Amino acid sequence: MKEIKAVDVKIFPYRRLKPQTTEKILNGIMEYDGILRVIVNGNSIPKIVGFGPAKGTQNNHEDRRVIKIREDSVELRVSVGELIVTVKYDDLDLFLEKLQNLLENTLSFGFEVATGIFTKTNITVSDYMKVGYGLENNVDPRLIGMVDPKSKSGDTVKLIGD
Repeated sequence: MKEIKAVDVKIFPYRRLKPQTTEKILNGIMEYDGILRVIVNGNSIPKIVGFGPAKGTQNNHEDRRVIKIREDSVELRVSVGELIVTVKYDDLDLFLEKLQNLLENTLSFGFEVATGIFTKTNITVSDYMKVGYGLENNVDPRLIGMVDPKSKSGDTVKLIGD
């Protein structure tokens, strides 16, 4: 398997993002060349309240909603606190320039952008167990480190535009 040289770009807004802002930023990012994957991080917004006096009731949080990325509907299950975009190294400078413009035109508050390696680059034991015996050489590099061994990959990973 040919290794793709890539770098992560972490976008850290100074406030949590609302779903409509997240949708606008993600759709803008998906228009750029060289994008390998996008990870949305934040505090979980569960469907059902897990503790306290309202335990077991429906959680009607306004930020847990379905957003549209390209033509795909994605359920936003976190209060978005950061985005990590994996970009091909050759496309990094142009991507950073376009990203800066997108964020300045979209966000009315501050943000930071950092480059580096913020995601796993080698297959993990969990990846190996999830994918299965003998398949480690055929794993899509975009999926490395994206596996939660306690959940179905379809619940946590959404492939868009493939």
